[in-house]
Amino acid sequence: MSGTITSTELRPMLADRLLRHVLSFSLHGVDLPKGVGLLDPFNGENSDEVRRIVTTFHRAFYSDNTPRVLMLGINPGRLGAGSTGLSFTDTKRCESDLLIPVRGLRTHEPSSDFFYRMIRAAGGAGAFYSQVYVHAICPLGFVKHHGAGNAINLNYYDDPALEKAVTPFVENWLRTLVGCGMRTDVAFCIGTGKNAAYFGKLNERLQLFDRIVALEHPRYVMQYKAKQLDVYIDKYVDALVSAGFS
Repeated sequence: MSGTITSTELRPMLADRLLRHVLSFSLHGVDLPKGVGLLDPFNGENSDEVRRIVTTFHRAFYSDNTPRVLMLGINPGRLGAGSTGLSFTDTKRCESDLLIPVRGLRTHEPSSDFFYRMIRAAGGAGAFYSQVYVHAICPLGFVKHHGAGNAINLNYYDDPALEKAVTPFVENWLRTLVGCGMRTDVAFCIGTGKNAAYFGKLNERLQLFDRIVALEHPRYVMQYKAKQLDVYIDKYVDALVSAGFS
């Protein structure tokens, strides 16, 4: 009948479901080890700008209900997701590739450089994000304090006590993320070492994905394999194609 609203039309868009969660991360009740600080771009000094960027991004690329394949990194670092709220996206790539202007922030992250070279090789941001959702195993980042106010990026697995403390939070995050509308036949893990090992063990327990494919971390490629960038870009694209990317 003309004008009838179907149940599909009433369902919130993927963007809405994702934003409900990515804008509300909380480690409330989690005791971090001594000397470990939280890197939370959504509640930091540039939180308003980060929230605007993240909201604009999701509205632009996820205003539909097509299931995405997940590509998960480690946790936010200060110059990528720590500055924009978007995984592997510094402010430079946010403006040049996503066409989202950034106010008051300027960051350059080599991992983002690699990642967006790969995205361009895969057909550009529109084609890539129409089929892929990129985030992190642990959606909040950490820093280790040294000396007089100095802090360095810290991965969740760098400190056994930190890994143990955040694992329940990570488990809940991954369940929620999959429930938003992600494919479960395959997921990509960015990082072939400790991140892949942790993700693999977690998946054995949670049974979220049929298969996990590990890919070299962009930071590793840029630092140690810069002369072979094209080889690793091709590896990413080939892996996506094998998972049905078109």
